[in-house]
Amino acid sequence: MASNVFRPLPVQVSLEKPRSPRPLFAIFSSQAIASPLFSSRKPLRSSGVFALSRTQEQEPSSSSSAGPSPPASREEAVRQAKTCLSTTLQKPLNNIVPLPSKKLKRQKQPKFRVEIPVADGSPDSLAQLAFEVFSELPIKRKGARPAILMVWPDSETAERGRRAFAASDESRGPAFENLALGNVSSGDWSSADMGVFVASEAAMVERVRSLSDCLYPKPVVLFNPNWGFEEENSFDPAMGAFAGSFEVVYSFIGLEAKGLLSKRNAVVFRCVKDGIFSGEAWTVLVEDETNKGELKVVTRFRKRPSMAEVENVLYNLMAANSPVTKSVKFLKDLVSNVTGGRGGK
Repeated sequence: MASNVFRPLPVQVSLEKPRSPRPLFAIFSSQAIASPLFSSRKPLRSSGVFALSRTQEQEPSSSSSAGPSPPASREEAVRQAKTCLSTTLQKPLNNIVPLPSKKLKRQKQPKFRVEIPVADGSPDSLAQLAFEVFSELPIKRKGARPAILMVWPDSETAERGRRAFAASDESRGPAFENLALGNVSSGDWSSADMGVFVASEAAMVERVRSLSDCLYPKPVVLFNPNWGFEEENSFDPAMGAFAGSFEVVYSFIGLEAKGLLSKRNAVVFRCVKDGIFSGEAWTVLVEDETNKGELKVVTRFRKRPSMAEVENVLYNLMAANSPVTKSVKFLKDLVSNVTGGRGGK
């Protein structure tokens, strides 16, 4: 396996109280990516457990709650995402939600979300990543090849998508149709078994919801939405509820926290490995300072952590390990020994 791992997104975390920094989760737009998230250097691997104090929404970082390890390479991330998607989609593709009637209420449409960082913000990189994730996806619909409608934000990305998926093996995996969001017709969605919205912009949420409703009750996937997780709070209530209704099947977000005298590589990670949502945790991991290239679990959240919660975890971690705070602790202990006190109450 090639040892291509992410170069984390440079997100500033100061030892002073953070003041409205850039959202940690907005990593898929070209403006947010300054350098490739996957580059050639020693793989980062999950190793051991590092526990911090936890809030009510956090889970203990123990081996009993250990989940899948984050990917050590780009190829591994793609494989993990494909496994999550295929096992999650298999049931809704073959057990279509019945249409509502006088006796049957409208049931929930299967909606899923996948987030994997791209190498850069170019349409070619996005198209290539989408091809690697969805081509030869091991899913079947009643023994036949499912038809997947790939919906791109504009004509340029749709054309790049068509070029990328032209290399797909017709004898393996699904059949694909690549169209721009504004060019999808009723005939396109009626012939599709599922829809995938690729890198949709925040301004397109209403159009995405409208097309998703047309695809009902077929499953839909939101792939690398081009807005930050917390931006959904600024959507109007209906659009915010729609964006929040997508269940995250796979998410891998790399970041870099910089303090006054040090910096740490970190990952926010979630993986629904068997296609069954059973409270999979959101895991925050950091690179081990003594064993470079290895990741240690800092904490787990039951729900997707907000920007402020992730920042607080990294802030506390870096402050606790800062030479400045260590020297302050040493001086306090020294005074305690001289005076015979306990160094504070």
